[in-house]
Amino acid sequence: MSNILVVEDEVIIRTALRKLLERNKYTVSEAASVKEATTRHDLTRYDLIISDLRLPGAPGTDMIKAAGEVPVLIMTSYASLRSAVDSMRLGAVDYIAKPFDHDEMVTAVKRVIGKASDAARQKKPSKTSSHQIPGMIGSSPVMKTLYNRIHKVAPTPATVLVHGETGTGKELVAKAIHSESPRHNKPMISVNCAAIPETLIESELFGHEKGAFTGAAAKSEGLIAAADGGTLFLDEIGELPLEAQARLLRVLQEGEVRPIGSTESHKVDVRLVAATHRDLRKLCKENKFREDLYYRINVVQLTLPPLRDRGKDIISLAENLLQRFCEQMAKNTLALTPESIQAITTYTWPGNVRELENAMQRAVILCEDEHEISHDLLAIDLDLVQISDDKTEILQQIQRTQNTSSTSPLSASPEPNEDLSLEDYFQRFVLEHQDTMSETELARKLGVSRKCLWERRQRLGIPRKKTAAGAK
Repeated sequence: MSNILVVEDEVIIRTALRKLLERNKYTVSEAASVKEATTRHDLTRYDLIISDLRLPGAPGTDMIKAAGEVPVLIMTSYASLRSAVDSMRLGAVDYIAKPFDHDEMVTAVKRVIGKASDAARQKKPSKTSSHQIPGMIGSSPVMKTLYNRIHKVAPTPATVLVHGETGTGKELVAKAIHSESPRHNKPMISVNCAAIPETLIESELFGHEKGAFTGAAAKSEGLIAAADGGTLFLDEIGELPLEAQARLLRVLQEGEVRPIGSTESHKVDVRLVAATHRDLRKLCKENKFREDLYYRINVVQLTLPPLRDRGKDIISLAENLLQRFCEQMAKNTLALTPESIQAITTYTWPGNVRELENAMQRAVILCEDEHEISHDLLAIDLDLVQISDDKTEILQQIQRTQNTSSTSPLSASPEPNEDLSLEDYFQRFVLEHQDTMSETELARKLGVSRKCLWERRQRLGIPRKKTAAGAK
């Protein structure tokens, strides 16, 4: 028999809901507020929590965080889309409006508890599950797949190639692999191949004997030897010179390293994790990267998704970073305004998580408000904001406009599924609507600033329409 906790401040509704659920063979407990629910009840023993959205003291959505893995069903008499979206974004498992139909409530409860039971049966208490990794934030499907693969490959001795754009967290993945491997008690040595001059990279990696070259005043064992027994992380391995690539290949194949100027090799036991944002296959074809080394390091490849492809993870990351920087700078906890959330979720983030981190830190430093972060403090390059999350919507708007006007400069509208670039998309939308919209309205509809709209007009050669009195 499933246990349900009902959190509702109105006694009549709470009692009626309890009786309804008890008639359907559920065991029901009650609370009148979030505080009462968290102080008087062990939330982990319940299979479902049903909470009103508006409660005295803290809102019902606070139950979502307090409940942990227990699903929370939010009910409210304010049946607005905004309330539903906010509740679901915070992690509510479902949403139901009051006054609700009894059958509707029972159906929702059965569905939620059934899903939770199925998930519990399928979940295996092993490291191959998709639970999150310390230091990495995100619960989107692509991130869960990444977590799962990290858990699978970490305990093995396999060489790993981590591929992803700049700022996606490649070193975090390497640290996670090392920490979950049998080598976690040994050192992990990280080397950025792009940060070391080409003339010094071999000496840094493989070591050298005293007097091996000008300036070699003392013997050096090298970073590979320093990582003996542990993990060597080579970031931006695509920048490694060909001579160093040949030496690295021998380390991987023979398990031995020979310092520069030495006639003797010595054994080393290192696990290599390499990372790059470049296309190593293409570099191989251009003879800039050894093909034999590529196949040697590409045993298991982990691809990190760019931030723009991680959906609601962007908001979770932003809020986590915001809280961290507020604590570091001893400021009151700040929140993101709706305009800030819109800007964050529509921006393409070419610098990925690193750029988001910088934006949050800058916003906290410059914020003079005690409660909210306004979107202008993020200093996002609006020229890189996505015009729309859905091309179909605007293309359909173009079609509707053309259906009511035969004087359109474009006689044939593209089909909604036509594969247009964003620039083509922008140009068509402006041409179709500039007769009926002001510059401000065009910019707002496209999700860009007036300045950005003007700059794109200049770049694409789209003049502003003029009337007899001048420009609009």
